[in-house]
Amino acid sequence: MKHFDVVVIGGGHAGTEAAHASARMGASTALITMKVSGIGVMSCNPAIGGLGKGHLVREIDAMDGVMGRVADASGIQFRLLNRRKGPAVQGPRTQSDRAVYQDTMLRLMQTTQNLTIIEGEVVDLKMKGDVVEGVCLADGSEVSATTVILTTGTFLRGTIHIGDTSYDGGRMGDDASVPLADRIDGFDLPTGRLKTGTPPRLDSRTINWEGLDQQGADDDPSLFSFMSERAPLRQISCGITHTNTKTHDIIQKNLHRSAMYGGHIDGVGPRYCPSIEDKVVRFADKDSHQVFLEPEGLNDHTIYPNGISTSLPSEIQAEYVHSMTGLENAKILQPGYAIEYDYVDPRALNADLSVRDVPGLFLAGQINGTTGYEEAAAQGLVAGLNAVRRVRGEAPVYFRRDQSYIGVMIDDLTTRGVAEPYRMFTSRAEFRLSLRADNADQRLTEFGRDLGCVSDERMSVFARKNERLSAAKECLCASEFTPKEIAAQGIRINQDGTKRTPFQVLAFPDVTFEQVGGLVPEALQFSKEIQEQIARDALYANYIARQRKDVEKLRKDELLQIPADFKYSEISGLSSELQSKLNRVRPSDLAQAARIDGMTPAALALVLGRIRYLEKKLA
Repeated sequence: MKHFDVVVIGGGHAGTEAAHASARMGASTALITMKVSGIGVMSCNPAIGGLGKGHLVREIDAMDGVMGRVADASGIQFRLLNRRKGPAVQGPRTQSDRAVYQDTMLRLMQTTQNLTIIEGEVVDLKMKGDVVEGVCLADGSEVSATTVILTTGTFLRGTIHIGDTSYDGGRMGDDASVPLADRIDGFDLPTGRLKTGTPPRLDSRTINWEGLDQQGADDDPSLFSFMSERAPLRQISCGITHTNTKTHDIIQKNLHRSAMYGGHIDGVGPRYCPSIEDKVVRFADKDSHQVFLEPEGLNDHTIYPNGISTSLPSEIQAEYVHSMTGLENAKILQPGYAIEYDYVDPRALNADLSVRDVPGLFLAGQINGTTGYEEAAAQGLVAGLNAVRRVRGEAPVYFRRDQSYIGVMIDDLTTRGVAEPYRMFTSRAEFRLSLRADNADQRLTEFGRDLGCVSDERMSVFARKNERLSAAKECLCASEFTPKEIAAQGIRINQDGTKRTPFQVLAFPDVTFEQVGGLVPEALQFSKEIQEQIARDALYANYIARQRKDVEKLRKDELLQIPADFKYSEISGLSSELQSKLNRVRPSDLAQAARIDGMTPAALALVLGRIRYLEKKLA
């Protein structure tokens, strides 16, 4: 029986990132998937990134992960979202060529050292007492492992719904994973049901594109990987149409035939990505909703109509699609559907994504209650790193909230749990001014290098960039200028007699790097990339300085570790409700305990007092 340090179950976005992270750290790794051809499949929208999500992809890339590189190789419409807003809330996004993304990811996995791909269905976990020590496959074979990472996506007891028709399936065309779901039930973990959905796919050759608005790609693509220099594929435009009152009337009349509104679905869907039925009901005052007609590839006639996911019967889908401008004769290649699946309450996990009560088992992706490729891949990265550290007997590695969006997401999941599929937004990060997409490498690449997951090539590129950033900032901070000298460059400034550095002047409204270059011409020698990042650093410098005080307080609370066997029942005055929440979450430190829903300053003081009492008792 073959033995691996790490076995990853599932070849989706969480699984590929977990397997690659484990393998590049030098651990013998197996990736087990039902179909090798399914590795890297984009089950829903063929797009990567967006608001908050784009930050996650940049952070994965900064740690030498794969999603950013594959997204750049397959991108056919790069756009920077929120371009008119501040840099902290801008998010890179690309429409991907579905086939190119899948092919690139598969080839990358197949050529990764220390990684073995096994085709088969995992139906059980090998146990030694309560410790996981491998997996059992449907063909009767077994694979031994020191750690196992479960990344099942929507496959755990997955059920596909189209109108009043329901059948088992992990996604369209693939079987659900039922035996493995039964095994998870045997661990007595807190579980639930969630759902997500997709729209009908359309044939581009049957769409009347004349008269439809077009949304083009950016002239200057915002790539995901810090290693990429250009977008290799031709850039395309997406068409835009709209629902209308006729569309809404058709949906309203047939709501009872929707799987969700007809009572066939128990799972909760994503609030921020509602079905067209949800939109019509929840926003009854709106006569129209925008629909983006997104090509699925340069050599593919399939169109993904973003904005009309549904679980209505196929014939009703055709009727409402044909009610929209440009889609009067559109042919549906695949009906939209809802999919319902099992998930594990992420409060059953430690912050390293290991299952608290099942040593050796890690969970990543939609099984933890998230939605989206990017959220899944980020969790896969964390699980992969920590599975290897467990194999080596090293302490877990945790991502902090002030350090990364990855840290924000995992803390949210393991502390607060989910009531609906979790999606990343910039608004979730209280330190978002310093957690920008452009500086993800500055925040995480050295951190990843220390963990052993960043290559020499990437480190060399990062070091050169760091040198240029330091030189540029030194150039802009080395001298000061009077308001009169600054105004001579066409910069509006109060004549208050205060001298300022060019770096400080960059924070002024509507000031360009070229204007500042009039004060220090040598600054213009730096590349556009360096100029833009320095300008963003200058813009937020004062805010980040104030924010640093909040970070220091958070770090202080994080240093106060709560013992794993801490007994909350022994704290006099702590309500039974909070005792129950604390026992369920098992926070690792005081900062995490403070973020539990319902936690009060008074209750936190009781926890702190008990910890101090026990420390003195042991001293």
